[in-house]
Parts: sequence; structure tokens; C-alpha cells
Amino acid sequence: MSAEAIAVRSGEGELAGRRPVALVTGGRRGIGRAIACELARRGYDVAITDLEDDEHVCITTRSIEALGGRAVFVRSNLGDVASHAALVDRVVEWGGRIDCLVNNAGVGSPFRGDLLDVVPDAFDQVVGVNLKGTFFLTQAVARHMLAVSAAHPRAIVTVSSVSATMASLERAEYCLSKSALPMLTKLFALRLAKAGIGVFEVRPGIIRTPMTASVAQKYEARFAEGLVPMNRWGETDDVAQAVAQLAGGTLQFATGSVLHVDGGLSIAAF
Repeated sequence: MSAEAIAVRSGEGELAGRRPVALVTGGRRGIGRAIACELARRGYDVAITDLEDDEHVCITTRSIEALGGRAVFVRSNLGDVASHAALVDRVVEWGGRIDCLVNNAGVGSPFRGDLLDVVPDAFDQVVGVNLKGTFFLTQAVARHMLAVSAAHPRAIVTVSSVSATMASLERAEYCLSKSALPMLTKLFALRLAKAGIGVFEVRPGIIRTPMTASVAQKYEARFAEGLVPMNRWGETDDVAQAVAQLAGGTLQFATGSVLHVDGGLSIAAF
């Protein structure tokens, strides 16, 4: 793997002690940062990945360390399937093992617009990251988990979206990419059940993040119309609490389940 594809910060040459190790993709900011910090608060050492290495990475790794965890950043492109093996190897080299994978990284539609205007390049980009990249990284981590003995409860949690089941004509390729993640969760849950590895999906609704900042006014207006029954933004900590609960092992027998974190948005009502 090239130096441009993978760059590592902190924790060089160290092996994890007794703390479990989590890998959180897209952990640089937003929902990923909140998840990484909550896992650290609950006793994990945390590896985070992202495309960019900037001040947000420093904030996140320092926050993890302030909560008692070791932190490492690996610069990685989820859509580059060929790089996944090196990513897993690097995290295992740093942490000794991977006990929890949180599939959080993803991309939105490059342009919001008419369904009839979606172009193949945009479709391939979004599906290539959100579905193909997530599937093959999960596969790589699952192989690692099966190859080592369990020292802690093990889990794979995929952060999807209400768009897995709720249609948005302005973001067709995004909705399609997310609609396959419930099946990904079921498939890996079945495959890994005998090993005691819990596999779950967390399905956020409208969450206040940098990715939703550009459409904040639109959503504020929809909230006033009753779009979300709880009548508020979802916060990144709402998602982080759900992910951390699933990762901790107390709900392993619920493997294959989906947890909605959307304030009631996806409840069918009339």
C-alpha cells in the first residue's frame, strides 16, 4: 500500500493491553467522532479512519486519549477495496486485534437533483463506497475475527440511514446504496453467529452533522411541519450511545437486528 493511501498517527509500535480494540471508519468528525469517543469512554482503544488528515483528526484522537483510550488514525479510502487488507493489518499491528468494527464511513450524493438526472459516475462512486466498500471491509475484519480467539465481546455495527427504507427522489444513488445494508447485516449475522460475533445495523434519521449543515434550513422548516415526531434534530451522541450499547456484548443474542435512531421519523403513521 502506498504512503499516500495509508498514513498512521500515534501509538507506533505499541500493543494493546487489556482494553478491547475498536475500528471506526469515518471517525474523523461528526457521528464517527462521537462513536469513537463513546467507545473510549466505555473502555475501548480506538482506531479511526478517514480520507483526510487534518485538525479534526487531532481533535478526535486527543479526545479519545482524554477519555482513557489509546488512539490511532489511519488514512484510508473505504472505496479502495484493494487497501482493506493493509488497513486491517495495520490496526492489528497497533492494537493486537480488532474486537469491534463500526462501519460508519460513507458518502452522500454528489448532487441532489432529479432522479432522471443521476449519472453513472455518481452512482458508481456512492455505491462503491457505501455498499461495496462496506461489504469488503466487513469481510476482511470478519476473517480476522474468526482467525483469533475472543478476548472480549465482539461486534460489527453498520451505521446506515433511514434512507435504507425511506425514499428520497433527490438522492437516488444514496438511497440505493443504503437499502442494501440491512441485507449485509443479516448475511454477516448468519455467517458469524456460531462464533458469537454480534452483527447489527443502526439506522439514524436526521442528525446534526457537518454533512447536514448545508440543508439545515430545509430540515428546520420540515420539523415545524411535524416531520420528526420528537420534533428535534438527532445529535451525534444519540447515535453513539446506540452503537456503543450494541458493541458492548449485552445484546449479542439480538444479532441481525436494526436499531432506529430517528426520533420516530420512520414510524408509519396516519
